[in-house]
Amino acid sequence: METTEMTTEILNDLVQINNDRIVGYERAMKELKDGDADLKELFSGMINESIEYKSQLVSAGASPENDTTNSGKIYRVWMDVKAVFTGHDRKAVLENCEFGEDAAQKAYDTALAAENLPSDVRALLSQQKQNLRASHDRIKLLRDFQK
Repeated sequence: METTEMTTEILNDLVQINNDRIVGYERAMKELKDGDADLKELFSGMINESIEYKSQLVSAGASPENDTTNSGKIYRVWMDVKAVFTGHDRKAVLENCEFGEDAAQKAYDTALAAENLPSDVRALLSQQKQNLRASHDRIKLLRDFQK
């Protein structure tokens, strides 16, 4: 596969992962109770983060379709099923979000493992992955403090 084509495919996959992340956090916000304004604000910020990342990926050469990945769809179905059993509590929502953040980390790891990525694209993906890791760690910390 030609390097340019491969790079575009990798960027497209990451756009789709960010689409999944947006939908996942929108779904998580619906699961929260009225008293969870802090999480709603946090999740809104993470949605905006993914919107920005998508824009950066398109600027770097992505030509995405407006769809989500199969793993993202599986994540949302899993989240819906899990919510039935957990009663929509904060800890369950945060666990589900952490699951989604883990999936995003794996996607970025896979992308960064690709050979022949242009250095500017590799730098962009590394920066986005680092920022996503900080989001993951924040979700994990909040989850760990729930009873």
